[in-house]
Amino acid sequence: MTRALMTESAPIQPDDVRIIRALQIAPRASFAAIAAALGLTEGSVNRRYRRLRADGVIRVAGVVNPGALGQSRWLVRLRCRPGSGPAIADALARRDDVNWVSLGAAGSEVTCATQSRTREQREDLLGQRLPRTAAVLDINAAAMLRQFLGGRGHYWSALQGTLSPQEEAALGSGGPPFTESPVVAREPLHLTPEDEKLFDALAVDGRAGLVDLAAAAGLTPGRVSRRLDALLRHRVLHIDVEIAPAALGYHARAHLLLRVHPSEVKNAGRALAQEPGIAFAAAVSGPWNIHAVAHCRDLDELFEFTSERIGSLAGLQSMEVSPVLRQVKQAGTRLVDDRLVDDRRVGPSGARARR
Repeated sequence: MTRALMTESAPIQPDDVRIIRALQIAPRASFAAIAAALGLTEGSVNRRYRRLRADGVIRVAGVVNPGALGQSRWLVRLRCRPGSGPAIADALARRDDVNWVSLGAAGSEVTCATQSRTREQREDLLGQRLPRTAAVLDINAAAMLRQFLGGRGHYWSALQGTLSPQEEAALGSGGPPFTESPVVAREPLHLTPEDEKLFDALAVDGRAGLVDLAAAAGLTPGRVSRRLDALLRHRVLHIDVEIAPAALGYHARAHLLLRVHPSEVKNAGRALAQEPGIAFAAAVSGPWNIHAVAHCRDLDELFEFTSERIGSLAGLQSMEVSPVLRQVKQAGTRLVDDRLVDDRRVGPSGARARR
């Protein structure tokens, strides 16, 4: 990206976008390491990162994967009474077991994804609370069967090409950090009380240093380092680099619901994962067997993208394009006026940003 991109608070410069891409590749890299890879000064990287975070353009946080703990994940669409959608969306966004929420259909449709850590938590939400909500007219819940794109930072490939191959290699890039995988692990990992404290600290700041994480978990820095590596390796945890797409000029977001011939679902999902405009793609249960999320600069680009790129997928039988009226929450972070809002600025660990 060669031109400055404007936000409401300050212009985003090309070096800002390069830093965002560097964090996407290596979210816990020190400012010094990022500066060395990009040919910038450590002070410049530090200042730019803090401004981007303060302006709600990016947020780095640890996110727990319930699938690694043996729990399924669900995508839920709610049809609501006129005027009630925003309140329901906001209520869902306040729940820790719901990690993204969007509002569509002129405010009468809410789409969300569950992140329940236990079966009881999921059944309480899907089987009890939502059905009893008088303003909810209809519920459509689909289980995620296979994830093709997502995970750490959603690794939004729209930023590919921002850095040179040499710069990415200097950051330790071995390719996209997410690969196609089952949604639910066959051998769930059992957590310890120290793990839970570690998760709490990383939810506040995914770049918290080992000393702060050790103090939060009651462990030594060495033990925290080894445990964190194991949790990341087993995909129990990923360090999510949340990006506010509107800050980079992407103002049209949409859910894509695809009906694909069963023999082509894998191929279609893998093809979607290669598209720069796609931030998430998964095979799901129900009449629509693939759910994807697209980011485009405007509705005209969304039309061209869905008609030309998505419409030509082999095996595609039908597609519903559902533009997002307002994104309320993404990957556990709330959005206000298209900017990320850190609801957990101060956590029990008092963790500070990693230097």
